[in-house]
Amino acid sequence: MTETTENVVTYELDGDVAIVGLNRPDKRNALSEELQTQLRAAVFRGTEEAKAGVIFGHGGNFSAGLDLTRVREWLKPGGRKPRPGGSHRSFELIARGQIPWVASLSGACIGGGLELATACHIRVADSTTFFALPEGKRGIFVGAGGTVRIQRLIGYGLMADMMLTGRVLTAAEAREARLIQYVVPAGESSLAKAKALAATIATNAPKTNWAVCSALPRISDMGHEDGLFVEGLIVNSVMGDEGYERVKAFLERGAMKVVAPGAEGEKP
Repeated sequence: MTETTENVVTYELDGDVAIVGLNRPDKRNALSEELQTQLRAAVFRGTEEAKAGVIFGHGGNFSAGLDLTRVREWLKPGGRKPRPGGSHRSFELIARGQIPWVASLSGACIGGGLELATACHIRVADSTTFFALPEGKRGIFVGAGGTVRIQRLIGYGLMADMMLTGRVLTAAEAREARLIQYVVPAGESSLAKAKALAATIATNAPKTNWAVCSALPRISDMGHEDGLFVEGLIVNSVMGDEGYERVKAFLERGAMKVVAPGAEGEKP
């Protein structure tokens, strides 16, 4: 079934930050094939044009997960099954690409929506956000990297609990479980916080941002000695003229000085 909606993903370049919006609010931003195609294009465009990115959901929900009308077609006897790993390509472009991505979360962050959120590097939720993995009740299984990314964030025990019992986490519980990093107070916008974080991230040296996005997760997959070896390679690969100028600016003018939380000049 081909979706006819023209723009199910929105794109805006705000300075050095790409703002990507999931735009199927009447379906709680369920991840249709067309949405995933447009999302992949928007993420690639952001990678080319921006230094950091934000992904959010229009209409009060981040994403309720995979579009089950399409899943029903796959599950019919004789139905055409999707190619294995189709969503992996899109989400890997986010998770291990060249620029950092911040997820702005609200309302439903369920199933494939949670897998998309965890492909991002920073996750900011508002107090309306709730998290679930209902695949067990629907006779399907996570298939967009959740077995790796979600499990590494919250551990097997909690992920199994969510999948087996249908447990739903609040934003506060998700932060306690290290599923997200920030919760904004009630009445405040997670999108505003996400944009502020992304703008700050965009001021970092691009090579260092790339190393955090692409090298750090790969090093975590390695054994101790291999990790240290690759770390040494990355240290040398990010060194260059920009690093020299930034260190010089710090030593000569105190630029980008680290301050205590709450002190004047603190970054978001």
